[in-house]
Amino acid sequence: MKYMTTAEIREKYLKFFEEKGCKRMPSSSLIPDDPSLLLTSAGMVQFKPYFLHQKELDPQYIGTTTVQKCVRTNDIDNIGDARHLSFFEMLGNFSFGKYFKSEMCTWAYEFSTEVLGLPKEKLYFTVFEDDDETIEIWKSLGVEDSHISRLGEDDNFWRAGPTGPCGPCSEIYFDQGPEVGCGSPDCAPGCDCDRFLEYWNCVFTQFDGQEDGTLAPLPSKNIDTGMGLERIAAIMQGVTNNYDTDVLRSLIAVGERLSGKEYKTDADVDKSLRIISDHSRSVTFMIADGILPSNEGRGYVLRRLLRRAIQKAHTVGIEGPFLNEYVDEIVKLMGDVYPEIIDNRELIRRVILSEEERFGATLRQGQVYLAEAFEKLEGDTLSGEQAFTLHDTYGFPVEVTEEMCADRGVKVDMEGFERCMEAQRKRARAANVKDAEAAWSTYGGVHADILKEVGATEFVGYDRMSASSGVRALIKEGQRVDSIAAGDTAEIVLGLTPFYAEMGGEVGDTGVIEGEGFKAEVVDTKAPEKGLTCHNVKVVEGELHVGDTVRAVVDELRRKRISRNHTCTHLLHAALRQVLGDHVKQAGSYVGPDRLRFDFTHFEGVTPEQLAEVERVANEQIMNAVPMSTYETSLDAARESGVTALFGEKYGDTVRVVEAGEFSRELCGGCHVANTAEIGFVKIVSESSVGANLRRIEAVTSFDALAYMNKVEEELKETAAELRVPLFDVSERTAANIATIKDFEAKRKANKKMAAEGSIAEHLANMVNVGYPLIVARIDGLDAGGLRNAWDILRGRMPEPGACVIGTINNDKPVLMAAATDEAVAAGFNAGNVIKAIAGNIKGGGGGKPTMAQAGGKDAAGIDAALDAARELLAK
Repeated sequence: MKYMTTAEIREKYLKFFEEKGCKRMPSSSLIPDDPSLLLTSAGMVQFKPYFLHQKELDPQYIGTTTVQKCVRTNDIDNIGDARHLSFFEMLGNFSFGKYFKSEMCTWAYEFSTEVLGLPKEKLYFTVFEDDDETIEIWKSLGVEDSHISRLGEDDNFWRAGPTGPCGPCSEIYFDQGPEVGCGSPDCAPGCDCDRFLEYWNCVFTQFDGQEDGTLAPLPSKNIDTGMGLERIAAIMQGVTNNYDTDVLRSLIAVGERLSGKEYKTDADVDKSLRIISDHSRSVTFMIADGILPSNEGRGYVLRRLLRRAIQKAHTVGIEGPFLNEYVDEIVKLMGDVYPEIIDNRELIRRVILSEEERFGATLRQGQVYLAEAFEKLEGDTLSGEQAFTLHDTYGFPVEVTEEMCADRGVKVDMEGFERCMEAQRKRARAANVKDAEAAWSTYGGVHADILKEVGATEFVGYDRMSASSGVRALIKEGQRVDSIAAGDTAEIVLGLTPFYAEMGGEVGDTGVIEGEGFKAEVVDTKAPEKGLTCHNVKVVEGELHVGDTVRAVVDELRRKRISRNHTCTHLLHAALRQVLGDHVKQAGSYVGPDRLRFDFTHFEGVTPEQLAEVERVANEQIMNAVPMSTYETSLDAARESGVTALFGEKYGDTVRVVEAGEFSRELCGGCHVANTAEIGFVKIVSESSVGANLRRIEAVTSFDALAYMNKVEEELKETAAELRVPLFDVSERTAANIATIKDFEAKRKANKKMAAEGSIAEHLANMVNVGYPLIVARIDGLDAGGLRNAWDILRGRMPEPGACVIGTINNDKPVLMAAATDEAVAAGFNAGNVIKAIAGNIKGGGGGKPTMAQAGGKDAAGIDAALDAARELLAK
């Protein structure tokens, strides 16, 4: 058996199935088109339209073949063992009715034995218990009976759900030898030990599961296969652990260099190094595909993987930012196959560095949380819920929490912690769709059925604002109907349309659809299924039937305004990259008729000077009257020529390029002006943060920009009139007035402080000794800072260290504060206990430390009763 690198296996697989007649397809994004999926977790996800025959493969091909990048985190606690990974590559080949079991089994056997050179005696095969056909195919290829096992439905029958596409599957295993097995004489494929390693699963999707449990044949028999690249690489490289393969072992070497620890000398260190190597690949590819850290959805998965890698790095002695060392190695190892990690390298590095710094602050917050938990601890055990909060919210590994608790002589309720973890796992399992099966489970629906039946809608709206077409389908209240009439709200599907469907941030067109005796207002245009345009209408007059011919007319003035704003987003994108740097990537947009919004990646606030320069650069391109041009080309050719692909966007084989001279070249399917001069000018109206490493610009163009500037001028004139100064002296006069107001405010506070100090003598005169000096006083009108200031004054004038209880009513709200010196606390005063005892008088609650505590309430009338209660309590 010849040693093969991961790169060699990947290319041999793709080339093998290409030669059999399959079309080599690029990996799809980790952000799937299917809204039911959080992340792309299997190779078949991108082929949903083909399996449903909504989209047909070029007749010259019998199927497709891919190497798909995948991320799965439902087994995150197992990552770091021999097999489990969060990021992996899935080799696949797929047929949509052109070849089936015989060809698939034959080719799988041929590739395994002849291309890879795997020893036949090491190969084992499992089949569904009733699938005699597949057993006979394997036998015809020379596989011995003893190497074929029948397994039940749980192991060898694939289902998308209770109903829908399903079928038997056959898995191929490699015998790694008894030395890595469980030692049981009954050990066989399907055993939980590592002896028999499953590396290829061939799914024969041939049935449609019915509600009564019967299996109806599908119109066509499909093939869906998956071979884990890391697993087959382990076999071909003579190792029994995915992490000992060439790519992952190179990443582990980065960890060895950074930590100074040697791999395979300590089990705990080894697992941490493996986890970091795995997670670093996941975060690199996720960011490259447009996922940014956040507290929900994909962004939460990314953030969790990032933080988990950082945690594990701390356990092996890696301090400070380090993950970009892994990014550089990943780009070197995999960039030739996945150019997106090269294109977005700087962005990946900046996002990771920012997140590492952010997590450092979170760790410090967690330490504060733990310190407060120690103060309030009753007994010697930290609750499982608190340990889980540290783990889930602050990223503390439970073993770190245990170590910090042990230093205080405190135990951790691990049973409670595990209950919380299990509850979280159940939530994750419920929320996470189950790998590829979930992608099938949502197939269908009225729009999918229409697309399958009538085909894609032809869009002619780049060049025409009106067109005649036949009515292909009508939808009313979510159901297909044969006709619609005046007063109805419905969806109209045409064979071709000039209406642009909402996509890529650009809003859908509006207008009218007219026929003989019929008129409907188009209030929006959507594409609920890729390729299917639905006109959302309100019928004004007449009736419309499926099969009728109508004329669709776009609101041309509105479209022109949208086109100006869309082209302007391209100019702003290029200007931002020119002014701020190439790390800037578009991360979302809204393009409407009246305004535009542009989200972009950046790691700090944009200064006024930078924003002004962005605006100037964009307007320069508008004033230069740059002709716009569009053309279609292949995705590879576009990338090679340096066209900007939008961050996180998914593209097909053929792409549309939109150019503004040499200044801006982007892939885009939207509507644009013919010349930048049509935009008029652009005015940026705001710039703000909308998340970690994400900024937003809002702007207006053309007549809306003119209206905005006229409004600004009007406001400026009114302000100048109020201030009684010339128009361009408004700023200077306003600044002078603000300075005067600030001076008055400072004097007011000083006078208030002097008044408070003036009453200090009275409060000192009422001081009592209860084993330490004590003042109980009411001083109204103080805020929280004023209360603390009053205590500072009292403490400084007491004859010896003491304590106080102060009540105040400020803006009709009662507040109590207790405070003491360390000496008074040692003598028995406890501010937290005092506040808890008296806060009920003001219908409030609060607490704090022995040296200072505070409570707010709802009943101001009870403030004096609260102070009397404090006097009585402390006198005892």
